[in-house]
Amino acid sequence: MKRRSKRALFAAPLVAAVFAGTSGVTSATEQTPVTGPPPGAAAWRADHSVGRTLPDPATASPERVADFFAGLDGDERRSLVRRHPLTVGNLDGVPLRIRYQANRVALKRARGEELGRVRDPGLTREDDQEARARAARYARLLAPGRRILAFDPRGRGQVAEVFGDLARAERTAVVVPGSDIDLGNYDEAGANRYSRPAGMAAALRTRAARRAPHTRVAVVAWTGYTTPVGLGPDAATGRLAEAGAPRLVRFLRGLAQTGVAAPTVLCHSYGSVVCGQAAPGLDRRDAADLVVLGSPGMRADSVAALHTRVPVWAARAPADWIRHVPHVEFLGLGHGADPVGDGFGARVIATPGAQEHGDYLRPGTGSLDNVTAITLRAYGSVRCAPTSQECADAR
Repeated sequence: MKRRSKRALFAAPLVAAVFAGTSGVTSATEQTPVTGPPPGAAAWRADHSVGRTLPDPATASPERVADFFAGLDGDERRSLVRRHPLTVGNLDGVPLRIRYQANRVALKRARGEELGRVRDPGLTREDDQEARARAARYARLLAPGRRILAFDPRGRGQVAEVFGDLARAERTAVVVPGSDIDLGNYDEAGANRYSRPAGMAAALRTRAARRAPHTRVAVVAWTGYTTPVGLGPDAATGRLAEAGAPRLVRFLRGLAQTGVAAPTVLCHSYGSVVCGQAAPGLDRRDAADLVVLGSPGMRADSVAALHTRVPVWAARAPADWIRHVPHVEFLGLGHGADPVGDGFGARVIATPGAQEHGDYLRPGTGSLDNVTAITLRAYGSVRCAPTSQECADAR
């Protein structure tokens, strides 16, 4: 038996043990991934109100969607938004302004449905509380100035929110979160703010604006896949990442079709597993850089094995608990080689000021400065990890 196979054989039980042993903070439950188009796809397919066949939300490419909407007049677009807000608001390739409008309509209707449930005398106390919480949640997303690029209420809920003017931005980024993130907490305030995608996105945009005040920057907090809950089997396997990766590829390709500048894709924790699965389907039109932060692995032995044209950067804070996860993949457990390890081939950056798993985009850290530099494509100012020749060569 080869040395590597032996290492995988002995380490695989450790992967399960580490994830199971760490899951005391958050209990783990198996998740059913949300896939396919949002509710209403059947009604959309049956709609011939604009005198032509609508692009199938399950199969039409973002290119096809963009071409279709380019051929509609204003009345036709408004009609589709009014009749099918969930479909239009989540259809990659639809112009940004129209998606924002559609998601406002969808959120208003979803809020009205929840308030209607509250008035149902047959509702249990628990269901009443959940309906009130969802209605309040949707109301907050409807606050003036918020740009909701995607909204899907199924399961634990999915959402994408834009910070900045995405249509006019010269530099952009997309935050892909890890475990325990959903519609209900992606923009959580308080102590965990900068471990949540909205807080990370806001911090990055603020830092970029201060560093390059004459460069228009926008950042998207993308909670567009079903994330693991806790650190149990879902977090230790690639099942949810495999379901989420096509959604990420389609989302990025849709941005490209609407004229958005290729973003830096920031993949935090389990989000880096999603990015690893998505990487082969991405090119430089879809993403300028992939940056994995606190990664358990990308389910690949090396950057070359990712089969992507997009440059890959990696970082891990010194006290990040993820360092204890064995970097192997065996019988479906574990996520493979360490992206910050020797031989993987990523451009490893320093993380001054960041210590814990949620610190990478915390304001005041050199880690945030490094990610900002990559987003701005100011590669010459990136601080490399001391042993990363790949990072030094990229500067």
